[in-house]
Amino acid sequence: MEKLTSATQSAQRALLTLAEVLQLPVDTIVRDASIQRFEYTFESVWKLLKVYLQSQEGIVCNSPKSCFRHAFRAGLLSMEHTEVCLTMTDDRNLTSHTYIEAIAETIYQKLPVYYQVMRGLLDKIEHFYKSTTALLN
Repeated sequence: MEKLTSATQSAQRALLTLAEVLQLPVDTIVRDASIQRFEYTFESVWKLLKVYLQSQEGIVCNSPKSCFRHAFRAGLLSMEHTEVCLTMTDDRNLTSHTYIEAIAETIYQKLPVYYQVMRGLLDKIEHFYKSTTALLN
């Protein structure tokens, strides 16, 4: 349970930093900072999902796409949000190419939706986790 709590806190902190930068007026520095924060937020959220699925559902997944598909089956994501997560994974893999202006701009434009989906996933994990913990007490 300690690993799940730690992963949850890490995802919460990362999401807060992403939300913060998305509120700033847009320029190339803010865009690039937003993409950087998206990268570590994405990593934090999918790793939280991996820990949650293993500890609470007994599901082992070792890649973001696999975890998102399992999250759909476990009721953590809708079909629409699962598709967003799969696209988000592809975009995360493209972020090393942000020196290409068109790629950076395309990914930046998607960040508010990605933030909302990751925030929703974290909220569901917290809800399911708290419900399970309450049943055990």
